[in-house]
Parts: sequence; structure tokens; C-alpha cells
Amino acid sequence: MNKHPEYLLNQISGPTDLKKLNLDQMQQLAQEIRTLILEKDAAEGGHLGPDLGIVETTIAYHYVFDAPKDKIVWDVSHQTYPHKMLTGRALAWLDPDHYEDVTPYTNPDESPYDYYAVGHTSTSIGLATGMAKARDLMGGHENIMALIGDGSMTGGLAYESLNNAAIEKHNLVVVVNDNQMSIDNNVGGLVTALKKLRDSNGETKENPFTAMGFDYRYVADGNDIKSMIEAFEAVKDVDHPILLHINTLKGKSYKPAIDEEEAHHWVMPFDLKTDKPLAPASDAPTASSVALDVVSGEIENGTNLMAIDAAIPGVFGLDRIKKQYPDHYTDVGIAEQESVAFAAGAAKEGAVPVLFENSTFLQRAFDQLSHDVAANDLPVVMMVAGGGISGTSKTHLGIFDQVMISNLPNWIYLAPTNLAEEKAMMKWAIKQRKHPVAILALGDMYAMLGEKVADKLGATLANPVSANILDKDALDKLAKENKVIVTIEDNTLDGGFGEKVASYLGDQDVKVLNYGQKRVYTDQVPLKNILEDNRMTVDQIVADVKNA
Repeated sequence: MNKHPEYLLNQISGPTDLKKLNLDQMQQLAQEIRTLILEKDAAEGGHLGPDLGIVETTIAYHYVFDAPKDKIVWDVSHQTYPHKMLTGRALAWLDPDHYEDVTPYTNPDESPYDYYAVGHTSTSIGLATGMAKARDLMGGHENIMALIGDGSMTGGLAYESLNNAAIEKHNLVVVVNDNQMSIDNNVGGLVTALKKLRDSNGETKENPFTAMGFDYRYVADGNDIKSMIEAFEAVKDVDHPILLHINTLKGKSYKPAIDEEEAHHWVMPFDLKTDKPLAPASDAPTASSVALDVVSGEIENGTNLMAIDAAIPGVFGLDRIKKQYPDHYTDVGIAEQESVAFAAGAAKEGAVPVLFENSTFLQRAFDQLSHDVAANDLPVVMMVAGGGISGTSKTHLGIFDQVMISNLPNWIYLAPTNLAEEKAMMKWAIKQRKHPVAILALGDMYAMLGEKVADKLGATLANPVSANILDKDALDKLAKENKVIVTIEDNTLDGGFGEKVASYLGDQDVKVLNYGQKRVYTDQVPLKNILEDNRMTVDQIVADVKNA
């Protein structure tokens, strides 16, 4: 049921309807959009601060430009809730029964106003520059814009793309949404450069964008609809590359999101009256707390340990290390390639780098994992979070890290089945100084399915410990004593642990059944459905074994 039938937003089925509004109506629309973002995020969780801060810019864009002919590429696309509401998808915020109708990121399958499925950072300028070149080649004249910011400017691809965007011959607008934040606080020299621009109202001569050749414009209040309309009207149809720097407030209109920006970048369901999570935090140990205990203990014992992450301290609770041991902590920004190269350099100089990565973002650093760490066989220790089969957006799947890294030489990829194993593995990995070691959550399947299947079948249950180093003696013994060997992994099946086992046992008299996720992108599919589709339920596996 529509919670707000009186809202002006109900009259907006697309940008054409928006263009009929006057300024006062657009300001009313901005308030409605913010209310709906808060209501849905409170009920379901989602990105909060980024979307509250981009409302006026989004309204102004769709008022001035002619989408979908004119094109805007949203970096990361975690700040596109207002965009979705204004392009025919408002019911997914107005009616709780339709909350699941849309995905949390841009999605071409949803709407002609979305051009890419994007959930990782720093790609917008490169994508938009390629679109502009193709437009030129085909004789087109539409406006093409990249909107980057909210941390995206710390990623190396942004600078590679700016280098090419600056020499585009015709229309290309790069909007830098400068809200002075990333997921956590912005880091690095870019912070200084942007601050000088803001403090001088865009007038400082120390301007990295004009130095590259951009026509630079500055908007002091990117949360003022009138100012943004004027800025967009001024750059529309201009026949050269422009960089439009806008100053916005992340979390605008919701005080808790302004006061605690990191905690409100993305939120779990919460009580709008108190801002408290609906699910109370547990004091029980977690994989993250165990990892932090090990790191703290090593530092206290004099280990020259460096905890490193790429703008995701909240995923692991790393603020604890940052506050207690600032000299032992480095956040490189949203720059996974840099984080891995940084760790390699630290290891080469004799420090003990412990690199904290999120599975879905780790793929951005494949070259450094291979070339800088594995090829040099450097003792980098890496903790990987968020791995495994899940019902999330296809832009954030955690099913590729194991296959990606465990097939690289020299990497040892360990898979704890419980917190005690994780602690032991970390301590061993930190003390050994021969090879790179990663520790992930592959072992979750041990308890989730392995124990239950083994119990129903009266079967032997084995803990492989490593996702890529085979215990051949143990496998030989199992093959002699059993007719069927089952492998279960929380990752994509192709190239994974199970296939390594099947390959090794190929010449022995035993049948091997492999279970994992098919090589497909699932998108907001419930986990239960994914497991059933891959025959990864207890009853399905038991039935397969009996048939075998």
C-alpha cells in the first residue's frame, strides 16, 4: 500500500513530468525523497548518507538534461535512489510491498535510464569517456556525464580516466561530488587539493584539474537546487571536456548521518526515532574480533605489524587498531591495487603486513596479487571478508576470491571452519615468512552443510584446511576407503577446490561429486533459492550420494 498518496512524487513517472515543476515544488520533492530514503532504509537497510546528500543534484540533472538520450554514469551507483525515484521506479520507495522491486545499484535490466550494472568504484569517468568517443565516431551530439565522488576519487582508475577525459574533443562533463567523505574519512593528498579548492571557492591556482586541461567550474552549495540547475544549464551542450566540482553534505537533513558519517554510509534496519539498529549488537566473538585480537596481541608483543585496508575499516572494526596503534595502521582509500602493492612493499622491507580485504572488491587488485606479491613470493598475510554464496546484488558477489587467488603460484589460501582455527591460522601465517597467505571463510560450509550431510549418511567428514593445497595422503586414504567423495565449497565451482580434488583423484576408483555455485551472476536472488538451484541443500546432496 502506498504510504504517501499525497506526495508530489506520485505525479512523477519520468523526467518529463519533473520539468513541469517550479522551484518550490522541486524543493518539496527533495523533502519527500529524503523521507522515503529514510523510511525504506530504516525498514530494510541500505546506503543512507550518500543518497541523502545527492538529492538536489539528481533533481537538477533530470530537470536540465534530456535523459535517457543524454547519459549520466553514476560512479559506484550507491547514490542512485533519488535517480531511480525520478525515472519511473518511485513505487519501490512509496509502497513497502514493492521494496524488493529494484536493486540497490544502477541496472540496465530495470530501466533505460541506467546504462551499467555498477557497484565498484572509480569506473564512471572511463566508461563515460568511452561513450563520448563512440558518440563522436558515430556523429552523435548527446551530453555525456560522469558523476564521481563519495570516495571514488581515491581509486587509481579515476586518475587514469581523467588523463584520457581531459583530451576528449567534444562534450564530456565530469561532476566531482565532493562531500569530504568516503565510506570512512577521505585519505591522502587529494584531501588537501580539494580543500584548497573549496576554501578558495574554486579560485586557487593549485588546481589539479585545470593543470590537466579541464575547463573547471565550482558550485559552493551542491545541495541548492537553483544553483545546481544553473550550473548544469551552463555546461549543457558545451563542446569540450568540463569538470564540475560541487560541494555537498553527506547525510543531509538527518542529523545522525551528519554527525556519524561512517556509521551511516550503509545501514542495517534501524529505529527512525532512536537511530538504533533493530537487531542489537552481540558481544559474542566474531571472525573480525578474533582477527583484531590477534593483531593487537602481536603489536603488543613487539611485532612490526602493519594493518592495511582499502577504505573499509568498518567491515572489520579496524577503528580499534587505528585508535590504539595509529603507527601500525594504514587506510589507502578506495584503492585495492594500492593496498596490495603497499603490503608487498612493507613485506619486502621486513614489516609484517596484514591486509584486510573484502571479497567483492579484491578482484580489482588481481594484477598486484599475482605480479607484485605472488611472483615475488612475499609473506603478505591477507584476511578476506564477505566471501561465499549470497543473495546480494551481482555487483557485490563474494564467490570469486577463492578461484582467483588459489590458482596463483605461492599463495596459500586457508579456510577456517571455526574461530579457534582462524586464530591459529593467523598466528601461523604471521610467524611464517616464506609465502603469501590468505585466510577466508570457505570453511563455513563445514558446519552449514558438511556436518549435516555426514550425519545423515553416516559418512566420514574431513576438514581440508586449505582451499588450494591438497593433502594428497589424506585424499588417497579417503579414496581407498570410500566409493564417493563429496566436496562442498562456498564459492564458484569452476576452477575451485572441488575440481582440484576431482582432477587429482581422476585415475582412482572413486566417484567425486562437487558442490558450489554455477558460473553465473545472480542478482538479488534469495540465498535459499541459489542453494536449491545448485543442489546445495542437505536433502539434495544426500539424494545425489545415494544415487551415485
